[in-house]
Amino acid sequence: MPEGPELHLASKFVNLVCKGRIFTGKVVKSAVSTRQVEVEWNKPAYTITATSRGKEMKLTLQCVKTKGKKPDSKSSAVGDFLDIVFQFGMSGRFDFYEASELKKHAHLNFFTNDDPKMVLSYVDYRRFGSWKPGADWSKERGPCVMYEYDRFRENVINNIDDSAFNKPICEALLNQKYFNGIGNYLRAEILYRAGIPPFVSARSVLETLVDSKQDDKSKVTVKQEGPDVLQLCNILPLEVEGLDMILKAEIQITQSFRNGCSVTIIQT
Repeated sequence: MPEGPELHLASKFVNLVCKGRIFTGKVVKSAVSTRQVEVEWNKPAYTITATSRGKEMKLTLQCVKTKGKKPDSKSSAVGDFLDIVFQFGMSGRFDFYEASELKKHAHLNFFTNDDPKMVLSYVDYRRFGSWKPGADWSKERGPCVMYEYDRFRENVINNIDDSAFNKPICEALLNQKYFNGIGNYLRAEILYRAGIPPFVSARSVLETLVDSKQDDKSKVTVKQEGPDVLQLCNILPLEVEGLDMILKAEIQITQSFRNGCSVTIIQT
C-alpha cells in the first residue's frame, strides 16, 4: 500500500513529466470507475503540478494562455484552476505514456497537446483509491510526518489524552489523524528501530516524550540515546524517499497476532 514516501515520490514524478508541457481538453474517466465522480474540466490549455501531504496527493490544473490565442470565455480565463485530491488506496499510482492506447486500469486521464499526444493517467489495479475535484487536504488527517514535522509532533503531544492512544502502539501509528503518512511497513520499521514492543499501550510510550512535573519547582525530560518514536516517524519516511524504493526484508515469523485493524503484526 502506498504510504507517505510513495505519495511524495509520485508528486515528484508528476512534476518531472509535466514540466514544460501543456495539457488540453477534457479529463477522461474510465467507464468502470462507477463509484468515482467525473472531473468537470474542459480547457483549451492548462498545466499540471502536484504536491503531497502524508497519504494524499493534490494535482493542480492551471489554465494558461497559449501563444497567439486568448481564452474563449471567463470560464477558461488565465488564472482559472482546479485542485484534485487523490488517495491512492492499495495500488494507486501515476503513469505517463503515449496516448495511442490507454492502459487497462487507467481510471483518470489528462491529455497533452504534444505530437504524438501523451497522457498522464491515474492507474489503480484494485480500485480502492479515490479522487475529489475542488477539494483540499482532508480535515481528519493530521500534519504530514515528513514535511510538517514540528506540527506533527505538537499534534501528538498536545492530544496525548485522546482515546486513540488507549490502543496498542502498533494500531495508534496507523491513525492518520495523528500519523499522516505512516502505514504498515513504516510502522514495523519504526517500532523495530525504537525497540518498542508493538502491543504496549501507545500512551505509555508517548507520555515519556512529554515534560512531566517532578514537583512544583522543576520538570524532568526523559532522555534516550537514539531518536524517539516520533522522530523516527519523520526520519524513516525521508530515508525511503532518499532510496527511491520501498524497503523489502525477509523475516522469520515466530509469533503473529491480528490487531483491531485486521492487519497481522509480527513480533520476532
